[in-house]
Amino acid sequence: MEKWTVLDSREVYAFPPWLRVFSEKVRLPDGKEVDGFHRVQLLDYALMVAEREDGRIILIRQYKQGVRDISLTPPAGGLNPGEDPLETAKRELMEETGHVASGWRKLQEIVTHANQRCSVGHIFHATGARQVAEPNSGDLEEQQILYLTRDEVIAAIRNGEVMTSSALAALCMVLGGIAPAP
Repeated sequence: MEKWTVLDSREVYAFPPWLRVFSEKVRLPDGKEVDGFHRVQLLDYALMVAEREDGRIILIRQYKQGVRDISLTPPAGGLNPGEDPLETAKRELMEETGHVASGWRKLQEIVTHANQRCSVGHIFHATGARQVAEPNSGDLEEQQILYLTRDEVIAAIRNGEVMTSSALAALCMVLGGIAPAP
């Protein structure tokens, strides 16, 4: 298999820093050219499965406009310009839950949408988390912080309470012990 070649890329819409849409002209390996292939660029983000010192996993129950429903999600947030993904993960864990963690491991980088890209998620596993402050996310979302056992997280996934692909991927990597080797 060969990669496609981008012949032209032009921005057709922008709402910085949240969203940029590009229309691209690409050449396929067989020589065929496609004009108007769209790429969507959203903020890259960090997401972590954080386990407390007692082994329970920290999840947040909140309304998510994208799925138009209440969902369970691990703490996560967008990278500020030039910010290291691990620093983003640590900042978001503190802001959203008031926790710090003693152990951090990067699991994987995942692309949100295979054809349009959208964003890259930097997935971490945090261990030894303990609460040191009150949450102060400043987000628009009303939220409830939950501390669930692994069995309770698995039940929540089976019940459809975790609705986003990045949350499912991160939780399954940790719960299934299938994270890539360090």
